[in-house]
Amino acid sequence: MVEKYNAVKRIPSFDVDMSSTLKPASFLNYAQEAANIHADYIGVGFDSMHVTRKGWVLARMHVIFHRLPKWRDHINVQSWHKGAAGFQFFRDFVVFDNESREQLISATTSWLVIDIDTRRLSKFPELVENNEKCIKEDVIAEQAPKITMPKDANPECVAVRNVTYSDLDMMGHVNNVKYTEWAMNAIELDVTTTRHLKELTINFNNEVKAGDSVELYRHMENGEDGTLVYYIEGRVDGKSSFIEKLIF
Repeated sequence: MVEKYNAVKRIPSFDVDMSSTLKPASFLNYAQEAANIHADYIGVGFDSMHVTRKGWVLARMHVIFHRLPKWRDHINVQSWHKGAAGFQFFRDFVVFDNESREQLISATTSWLVIDIDTRRLSKFPELVENNEKCIKEDVIAEQAPKITMPKDANPECVAVRNVTYSDLDMMGHVNNVKYTEWAMNAIELDVTTTRHLKELTINFNNEVKAGDSVELYRHMENGEDGTLVYYIEGRVDGKSSFIEKLIF
């Protein structure tokens, strides 16, 4: 029987913000590495996929931050592949306080397989048809949803990001974590430093590569219970590359 990825991690100083709280993007880095390691474990990791010129790309992600841990805290990160539908493959993540077992973070993700050479979607029946590698357990039952800018929104361009060396990953495009770093930096500092990020959802719409210039558009509206809801969309030549919804 397949087992979950299960690791204990001490929060290092370089993964926290000025309040010694884990940065949202740092969790995304932990999740990315957990997915990589667990994919290797179930036989669909980077090396085995590369033999057939296939690769994983993250399509959508929904994260709920119940409470963000602090510098030096010990956390337990768990992840597992939970099934597939069509071209989509689903993976969940959960983070606990390693001592109290308080659930700190919940996340669900949708992944696609692409042909590395053509960059087109590729079928992957080896995993779709293998339930032995799947754990049917939901941290968040609903799939990460599609996001669009609200119809009545008039977003403003608040920054332009020129893609350089540190933005790129092994797939030759901007790493998924970078988009959340960009989104957080596109929001006013008095919001990101004084309010708790409760939830984020991100859709990755089109690849962004070296040399691309990404315009970051921001729209904010008041949510329920005094929350602030931000939409950050990155556009390259007028075309959406990603859109992220963040609730503070």
